[in-house]
This record gives sequence, C-alpha cells and structure tokens, in this order.
Amino acid sequence: MVLPPIRLIRDRPTWLIYLQLGAFATYMYGLSAALPLLRADLRVPATVAGLHGTAMAVGTIVAGLLLPALTRRFGRRATTWIGLAGMNAGLLVIVPADALPLTMLGYGVSGGFSSIMLYTAMAALSDHHGPAGPAAISEANAVGVVVGMAMTFCLSVVAQSTFGWRAALLVTPVVSVLLALFMSRVWPPSPPVPQQPAETSAGTEAVGRPGWGFHLAGLVLFCCVAMEFTFNLWAADLFADRTGISAAAAATGLTAFVGGLAAGRFAGAQLALRLPPVPLFVGALAVAFAGWLLFWLSTHPALSYAGLVVCGLGASLHFPLALSGLIAGAGGRADLAAAASPIWAGAAIAAGPLALGALADGFGTWKAFLLVPVLIGLAVAGVLSSSRRS
Repeated sequence: MVLPPIRLIRDRPTWLIYLQLGAFATYMYGLSAALPLLRADLRVPATVAGLHGTAMAVGTIVAGLLLPALTRRFGRRATTWIGLAGMNAGLLVIVPADALPLTMLGYGVSGGFSSIMLYTAMAALSDHHGPAGPAAISEANAVGVVVGMAMTFCLSVVAQSTFGWRAALLVTPVVSVLLALFMSRVWPPSPPVPQQPAETSAGTEAVGRPGWGFHLAGLVLFCCVAMEFTFNLWAADLFADRTGISAAAAATGLTAFVGGLAAGRFAGAQLALRLPPVPLFVGALAVAFAGWLLFWLSTHPALSYAGLVVCGLGASLHFPLALSGLIAGAGGRADLAAAASPIWAGAAIAAGPLALGALADGFGTWKAFLLVPVLIGLAVAGVLSSSRRS
C-alpha cells in the first residue's frame, strides 16, 4: 500500500527545530565521546564512569515529570529555550569540573534539560507538519546524527591539541547563543485544539487518561531506545571479542552504526511520506534484526562493520516512528506524548545497557547480545498489536 502524495514543506520554524536538534546533538555526541577522556581525568573505573549515563537517565525521567507543568506555564516556545539554556548550564558545570560529584551533576542537569527541549520541539514539529510529521521527525533526527558525527570528529581533533578535549564542549554553548540571537523569535503557529470523542480508536480517553494504546506505544518506544543505547555502549566490546581486533580499533564500529543511522533517517524521511507507518516500522525492525544477526555471527571485521551499518539503517527509523506512534496513541495530543516520552526513554537508557551488562557478566557478551532480538521482537509485537486493535 502506498499513501497519497504528502509534501514536507520546510519553513523557518522547521529549520529552527532542526537547528535546535543540531545543538542538542553537539551536546549528546560530545559528552558521549568525552566520557572515556573524563574517566581518565578522574581516574575512576569503568563502572563508576558509567554512573554518568545513569545520571542522564534520571535527569531524563525527571524532565518527563516536570514537562507538563512547564508547557502549561510557559508554552512550547519558551519551554524549548528553557531546555536549551539548562542543557548548556549543565554542560558548563562539566567543562571545568575535576570531581565526580560535579561531573555527575552536570550530566544529570544537562540530560534533564536537553530532554525538555528535545521532546517539546518534537511535539511542535509533529503538530506543525501534520501528516508529514513522521517524515519531519525522521529528517530532524538525521540532521542531529550528521551534526553529532561532526562533533565527535571535532572533539577528537581538539583533544589532541593544546586546548584539550574540554574546550571542544564549548561548541554547544556557542551554537546555542548564535541560534538564540538569530532565530529566537521564530516558532510554529499554535495548532487548533482537536475535538476529542468519548474514546478514540486507539483507546485514548478524552478526559485526559491515556488508554491501552498510549501505554503500548510507550513500551515500543522503551524497546527501541533500549536497543539503540545497548548498541552504543556494548557493540564495541562484542566487536573486539569476536574479531580479535584491539579495543581502540573496535570503537570505530560505533561510527559504522551511527553512519547507518544518518543514512537511514534521511532515506526514511522520504519513505515515511509514501508508506503507511505500521509496515514501515515493522520493516525497519526487520532490517535491524538482519543487521544484528550478521554482526552477532560474524568473526571478520569487514562483515561486522557491514552488520553494524545495516543495523543502524534499520534502527534509524525506530525512534521517529515510535515517537510518532506515541503521539497517535495520545489521540494526537502531542504535549501528552512529549511528557511521557522522556520517562519511557530515560527508563530504557537506564535499564537496557545495565541489563545487557549484567547478562554479559554472567554469560559473556556474545550470549548477552541475544537481548537485542528480544527487544526487537517485543517492539514488533507491540506495533502489530496496536495496528490490529485500532
């Protein structure tokens, strides 16, 4: 089945949100790449350094709890800028910090405020583009991935200079200030308030209590985010174990995965304009499974790289489509979905990599990676169940 032609019109509000997501990407990918360097500066073991990710997850969950009140009090436009400002404040705590409590505080604060900005902006983007919302969300995330790849390269170069890696993190506040100076008055017009029936076909109640479809969509988002972060944090270890290459060389496998994400999100934006979301989502999950299987079975570096690229291509559409599904499950109430998204995502960031790490300690990394197809299978079941019932 092919959808009637849907156009994605990129106006100034669209580009504002794309660029806000680009600023978010400089922070997210910068801090992720900086974590091993921060660990070396602090002289702490890997387990302790991993608590920075836990701090980000906690901040993300807290953001989801606070987001409805912030949006009601200040509106979407101001809330995104509050999130961007808080994200930079947390980052500026980390730059000079040389003590673990301060760096964890910075990761937690920046993680929470960045989530406030991210999910509020995604809700506004979805409402602004209507039927083309999933394509816009996919393209916005593609822009973020490309900017993030450039940020990791920048950090690597600056880290080897006399300035040191901490100076590279200042890219985020510089970009944010420029964005505020030139585009702070730009924002999508407020959408009309939809008329809600007594109960929607997706099981969302009009009185504001989300129904089963909303929670099912949240579980799908949980599975997708947990899978992506599991690859981000553990794929390099499995790459090194299976192929025998050095840990430093295996770390380049993340670049292959992220490269697949970038290519897939640009291509996925076009597919989302032409294909219904359910078969597109299931197809993307199937592609991710095929990539995982190739990577999991491979003992040759070239095949492992190929598997990671394919897995990234499939995973590229998981977050945009899962977020769009959560908005649909909320009866089109994007603010409700924006508030729930960081709670599900934060729980996934905390639980997914932790669960795989615990399994790796007990059974080895290779067997522990069987968690990935379990998450994919649960996501497929959730998508298909939601489709049948609606």
